Order: sequence, then structure tokens, then C-alpha cells
Amino acid sequence: MTTASTGTALESFETDWQEWHAAHERQRAHPHGFLAVTHLHWLGDEATRLEGAPGTWSVKAGVVRLVLEPGDSLQQDGRELNGPSGATLEFGPIEERGGINLLSGDTVIEVAKRGGEYIVRPRNPSNALLRHYQGTPAYSPDAAYAVRGTFVPFEAPRPTTVGAAVEGIQHVYEAPGEIRFKLAGQELALTAFNGHAPGSLSVLFTDQTSGKTTYAANRSLSVVPAADGSVLLDFNRAVNLPCAYTDLATCPLPPAENRLPVAIEAGEKIPYERQDQQ
Repeated sequence: MTTASTGTALESFETDWQEWHAAHERQRAHPHGFLAVTHLHWLGDEATRLEGAPGTWSVKAGVVRLVLEPGDSLQQDGRELNGPSGATLEFGPIEERGGINLLSGDTVIEVAKRGGEYIVRPRNPSNALLRHYQGTPAYSPDAAYAVRGTFVPFEAPRPTTVGAAVEGIQHVYEAPGEIRFKLAGQELALTAFNGHAPGSLSVLFTDQTSGKTTYAANRSLSVVPAADGSVLLDFNRAVNLPCAYTDLATCPLPPAENRLPVAIEAGEKIPYERQDQQ
């Protein structure tokens, strides 16, 4: 490859990263994204009023029960759920890591299941964390941290239990295999979980920058293996999970084997909001 073509390839790599990062920042700053979460409520079997949400809430046998009073406004998919004399509503069961969104005025009420427990998280665009969001610092893109690897399936998918950003719950993920790769002269591997998009994988990891220049608890990287198992691990696109920004998140922690012994000086850094806490 000539010097000119090498320069063009690097410019394209950097431009692609800039466009990706800008799009990711726009998504993160969505008016009802996780930066808009105002409260994290854990539901129990006793009917309770929740700050930021209308009515009284409880859960029993996997079914969330909500009692609305006359005048409370709550919509689902554009349909008003309350009547002139109030309403008693039931939602669920909800699958693990699933959820539904309800609308109360400007607030989206997220009803979800995390670590086997039911939660309610109001999301309001006026939340201070969202209004004051400054963006997320990141390392300059470096092609040296876009490495080729191989996805090696396990004989059978392995249920893998990991901790969470909040105490008292655990997450169980299905791990279909591991990704093997080489970086900084070392042979490494990352246990991979099934991703959100069909055919994708998600890896949670820490490395020797964690707690120094990058968020201490975790970072995440999404990858898509080719049919032959080859995969590109572009650590320039390693991102923070919601727990890097707010204590109202239930994010999973990486499995122990995903604590890498190398410094990955690529991807997103500690958010500005958290830098004085490290």
C-alpha cells in the first residue's frame, strides 16, 4: 500500500469513527434516554406511591398492579389508560431485561425486570443530568486498537452469572462462546454474550485503564462474527454503560475472565460527570 493510500485509509477510519461517535452521543442524549432517569423504584407486594409516577404500584406473582386515581394521565402506545373514575391496571409478566414504556405527561414511565426484580424508572427530559450533559470524552481513534479475532463457540451455551452496578441483584446471561485475539503481544480471550441485534455479540470488559482514564466498573463492545467465525474487535468503539453516568442503573459487570491484563487506550473515557469521583 502506498503512503498516499495509507493516509486515505486512516482519514476514512477517523471519519467513520467521528460519525459513529456523534451518532452514539445523539442517541445517549435522547429526551427519554437513561440520562433522563429521575428515580429507580423497586416494586414489592405492598401498594406504594412512587415519586415521579402516578398512582400506587405493587407486584405479585410477576404481575405489576397499578391503581390510578381520577385525573391521573397515563398512556400506552397513544391510548389513554385511565377512566373518569380511575383505573386498576395490570402489566406482565415481563421477561428478564424486558420492559414496557408508559407516558405520563412529559415523563416516560419505564416498567422493567432486572435481576429477577421489577422496577419502575421515570424518565423526564428536564432531569438535570440530561440538561447538563457535556458529552463523553474519548481517546482519539487509533487503528492499532481495531484487531482481528476469532469467535470460538462453546460446546453448549453457558449460563453466566455476573454482578450488577447496584447491590443485591445478579444478572444471568447466555454465553455462546468466546472471542480470541491478540493485542499488545498477548494472546487474550473475552467471553461473549448474545447481543441485542440478531447475529451480534456483546462483550463486557475492564482493562488496565479502568479506574484511571476509563470507567472503573465496565465498558461494552458490540461485534458481529462472520460466517467463518472471524470478527473485528474495534476497541475505538468501546462504550460506557448507563452506570457510568447515573446511580439509577442496574448494569451488569464483566465476568471475571474479561478483566484484561493490557491497557486499551481506545474508546470512551470516564464521563465528565464522574471524573471527580474516581
